[in-house]
Amino acid sequence: MRWSQTLIPTLKEPPADAEIVSHQLLLRAGLCRKLTGGLYTFCPLGLRVLRKVEQIVREEMNRAGALEVLMPALQPPEIWQRSGRYETARDVLYKAKDRSNKEWVLSPTAEEVITTLAASEINSYRQLPLNFYQISVKFRDEIRPRFGLMRAKEFIMKDAYSFDMSDEAAMASYRKMYDAYTRIFARCGLQAFPVEADTGVIGGNYSHEFMVPAETGENEVVYCESGKYAANIEKATSRGPLVPIPTVSTGPAPEKFATPGVVTIDALSQAPYGVPAAAQVKTLIFIADGKPVIVLVRGDDQLNEAKLAGKLGATAFRAAVPEEIVAAMGAKPGSLGAVTSTRKDTAIRVFADEQLRSARGMTTGANEDGFHLRHVDVDRDIRVDVWADLRTVRVDELAIETGLPMKIRRAIEVGHVFKLGTKYSEKLESSFLDVDGQRKPTVMGCYGIGITRTLQAVIEQCHDKDGIVWPMSVAPYQVLLTPLGAAGSATMQLGEELYRQLSEAGIDVLLDDRDERPGFKFKDADLVGIPLRVSVGEKSLAKGEVELKPRGGALQAIRKEEAVAQVIAHVREALKKLS
Repeated sequence: MRWSQTLIPTLKEPPADAEIVSHQLLLRAGLCRKLTGGLYTFCPLGLRVLRKVEQIVREEMNRAGALEVLMPALQPPEIWQRSGRYETARDVLYKAKDRSNKEWVLSPTAEEVITTLAASEINSYRQLPLNFYQISVKFRDEIRPRFGLMRAKEFIMKDAYSFDMSDEAAMASYRKMYDAYTRIFARCGLQAFPVEADTGVIGGNYSHEFMVPAETGENEVVYCESGKYAANIEKATSRGPLVPIPTVSTGPAPEKFATPGVVTIDALSQAPYGVPAAAQVKTLIFIADGKPVIVLVRGDDQLNEAKLAGKLGATAFRAAVPEEIVAAMGAKPGSLGAVTSTRKDTAIRVFADEQLRSARGMTTGANEDGFHLRHVDVDRDIRVDVWADLRTVRVDELAIETGLPMKIRRAIEVGHVFKLGTKYSEKLESSFLDVDGQRKPTVMGCYGIGITRTLQAVIEQCHDKDGIVWPMSVAPYQVLLTPLGAAGSATMQLGEELYRQLSEAGIDVLLDDRDERPGFKFKDADLVGIPLRVSVGEKSLAKGEVELKPRGGALQAIRKEEAVAQVIAHVREALKKLS
């Protein structure tokens, strides 16, 4: 391809709304252009990268035995209602109406559609296992699209769905996909690692996210430097806080004391009260499926809402507003507590973090504005309905598995694998007859890769101060041929000859045939990041040489023989080293 005959609209400066480096380089290198918030048009260079990522994914899915299909992006809401996600996923669903005023859902994912297909086509254990995948456009109503392709309203995703006879067989399918993902990201040139993850709105009981370390990532990953433990912060557990609950004697009963104007954990820890945050019980009120629930954590801990969501089992939940809190508890935020004898409504369910189990000598709100209770024995004074791990782990806490201190770093999620179990197959009636003639639900797994997000993650991880440094496997072109002269010059004539022979040799080459200054061409070359640059300049040509320069590497001068075959051989050797 000739640069003059394609569209590579490079920019000297990043647009003001491009916050992170990968987003800036997407736009500066002319890979795509923003239509509006969360919607992007891919230009020719960006589309070439996208197709190469797709091809790697397709090859590894096929290698793992998955079957490619293509499902509708326009879906009937009835199947979403049957799965229950018409409500639980309503915040991200795009809905549209046709000329008959019939409602449709624009696909954010396809569990409902593929399970409907399986329900109609799978009947016998002899047909299992099966794994279907597609690469297609998805739609999600992101409340705040940002970071370019990282969080967009429309994006390209590979989603796959496995169907098995048993949990054991489903885990074998899960492992195949897990291994395929490891190969995919390695082939894309990414340093990605799997972490234990929360299953979120998709559901299921076992999942891993594949993360790419990046300071600008939206996810936090908890890990041991030994490499033996890693989890998303929404899933991570530890052996507990580094600061234990103070050993304090417990009185015969909770004692009320005045705390005028004290409505925060920090304020109660200051003089004249001096109650350490670790000795306080933080009381939070949520509304789950329309009903209030009480949630308790230590005063120095932060509630992990993803963990809470998993324990509530609610279709929808949210933090209560002040009016709802007063109605449920009889007091305003800042004076709330769960001590049974002080509660206005003792029927409200109480969820408590495990760190509070058997805690004594604690202080909490008295459910009366301006008052707190001291000498609280949690086991004695609070009726807890559900004990669970509800807290967010912190740096240097010890991993349960290894006993080693844990670190936290930011990362970009590029893939997610789930073991779904029978959640969807039961609701959408996907079943089979086993060897004994008994009808059983299929055991499912689902596996997603953000294709567009992976493209940007490569840029986030593979760049320098001058631009993108593409891995050979996903680079838009292998070679950038840069003659430094005007049309008809000796340098351009040799460039044309090299271009012809490189193309005939099957090498993916872009010829920069623009009538621009050498410095301008070199800056664009570094910006777009094609792995190998071959330059033909007047000075080097006078010495009978052309120049090879790997992107980010050292310049190498090679002799130009009477024929250009030797140049082609050097290019082949350089590409082999870069692959």
